[in-house]
This record gives sequence, C-alpha cells and structure tokens, in this order.
Amino acid sequence: MGFVRASVWPGCIFQYESENTMNASAIHKVEQLASLRDRIGESLSAAIISGELAPGTLVSVPTLAAQFEVSATPVREAMLDLEQRGFVVSVRNKGFRVTDVSEQDLKEILELRQMLEAPAMRALAANFPLETLPTMRAIADEISAHADNANLTGFVERDRDFHLGLLELYGNKHLVDMVRELRQQTRMVNLARMTQSSKLHDSAHEHHLMLDLLEKGDGEGLEELVVLHLGHVVGWWSGTPEVS
Repeated sequence: MGFVRASVWPGCIFQYESENTMNASAIHKVEQLASLRDRIGESLSAAIISGELAPGTLVSVPTLAAQFEVSATPVREAMLDLEQRGFVVSVRNKGFRVTDVSEQDLKEILELRQMLEAPAMRALAANFPLETLPTMRAIADEISAHADNANLTGFVERDRDFHLGLLELYGNKHLVDMVRELRQQTRMVNLARMTQSSKLHDSAHEHHLMLDLLEKGDGEGLEELVVLHLGHVVGWWSGTPEVS
C-alpha cells in the first residue's frame, strides 16, 4: 500500500520528529498528537475516496503505523475517527475493513454537490477576488502534476483543497462544511483506470478552465462547467452515465 507516502506526509513526519526534540508541555503534546492523527486521517480518507484503498480492503493499525513511520496511537485514533465517519468498520482481532458506497448513494451525493456548488460558483464569478488567482492556479497546477504522475491520493487531496478553497471565497462556512462532508462520503473506485487514458488529465485541466471563467466573470459558463466536472465522479470514475 504505497498511498501512505502521499504529498501531505513529509510535513507529518517533521511534526512527529520535532515532538521528540522539544520540551513541550502536556497540552502541546496533545496538540501535536491531534495534528498527527488528523493528517493520517486525511491521507487515509483520500486513499479510500480515490479507490487506492478499495472497498473491502482490510488494514491493520500496526501495518499502517510502520508505513507512516509513527507509533500506533495516532493511527488507531485516526482509524476510529474514520470508523465514526463511515469510511471503515472494525473487524475483531484483524483491524478495519474499508466500506463501500452504493451506486445510488453516489449519484445522490453528486446531485447534491451539483445543486450546492454550481450556483455558488456562478455567484462567486460576479465578485471573484483576483488577488487569490495565483494561489488557486498553483493548486490547479499541482492537480495536473498528480494526474501526470498517477498519484491518485495527491490528486484527490488537492482537488478537495481547490473546490473547498473556492467555496471559502464564496463566503458561506456552512456550505463549505456540507460539501466537505459530502466529499467524504464519495468513493471513486475506478479512478485508477483513468490513469491509462486522457480522462484524468481532462478533469485536471478543467480546474484551470474554471479559473479562466472566474477571471472573466463568466458565471453562467462556470456554472455549466462545474455541473459537468462534478458529473465525472459518477461517469468517468465509477463506470456509469454522468450526472448532469
């Protein structure tokens, strides 16, 4: 399971090592542990969403801890968090098994995302802060780089940062939280197949097209593109017709 060395992980290793070299208070140590647990959870959830950890896969805390190069405690806590969120279920004396999402559930999740995100992006185009464009372009570049390198976990993580980042610019915190939760319920079990075609690169390029439309203030065009883009989750990545 090579997913554990995703793009976010170098920072996690640094945080963990620095914990052992500082005379930190008990409160500080708890914060470091919580941060480590959260970063492990983010990497694992991205691997599950991308399909890199496929439904039915059995994972154990000791194995993951060795691959993350950390102690078992933050991994176990991260897995318990993922269990509460429905990503995995515990298997007695074995570890945790990755859960699945039905095709109908996936379609309903994507329909909700389209209903929530597309109108918000149309509204954002009318008042897009151009000073944020370089930052968003950099994220879009990273998404394309992950597509080129077939780094599925990195692709999903930066895709999440891109879409949630735009929603944060729209300015509705509750909307950001709702979409984040919907994304966490998604599975893209056939995403790996897209590395053998142009589909993943096409999807990555659409992030730049969205930014082009935001820069132009074309809300109508952006709304249409967001609906199309989100429909790929069902169409390209799950082997079923796209939601539009």
